[in-house]
Amino acid sequence: MVFLGIAIVDILMHRYHDETSRRSWQNPEEILALIGLVQGMVVVDIGCGEGFFALPAARMAGRQGKIIGIDINAEAVTYMLEKARREEIYNLEGMVGSGEETVACEECADIVFFGIDLHDFSDPVKVLSRARIMVKKSGKLIDLDWKKAPSPFGPPEQIRFDESYAVQLIERAGFSVVSVEDVPPWFYLITAMPF
Repeated sequence: MVFLGIAIVDILMHRYHDETSRRSWQNPEEILALIGLVQGMVVVDIGCGEGFFALPAARMAGRQGKIIGIDINAEAVTYMLEKARREEIYNLEGMVGSGEETVACEECADIVFFGIDLHDFSDPVKVLSRARIMVKKSGKLIDLDWKKAPSPFGPPEQIRFDESYAVQLIERAGFSVVSVEDVPPWFYLITAMPF
């Protein structure tokens, strides 16, 4: 019985990491439109992985825009950049580094984006403080993350942040939370601005 449970978890986690399957439960273009991404914007995607959000963001930002993807996984960043070149996307840059230590620019970003990963960092306040350095005074921080509730796949519930805890972390890093929205069925979206 335990073996069957482990096998099911392995299958669900494989589905979680597979981009094609991920699109069956999360549409990056819809989320990016929801957060207000338009042509010409500069977006920093912290924890970009293989570019699930960064690649669509680059298409949506257009030639006048710029996307900077940051991830600690060099292979993931390389894959993202190779995919961008194959698709002739030239406004996407990748940086290999930890979110706790990497600053891509100072006050350059219209949007600093966390796509279901803030709970993954060893020091989320430090990561958010780095985000505070990168965001423009008129820009915004977006945290899309898993609700701290059961879901058929995704990270273990015990490592997820509930909305109120995520808000506390964001505020400690120098942001004022503008809104907390429900993104059914498994996510919430926090929008914050620097103060």
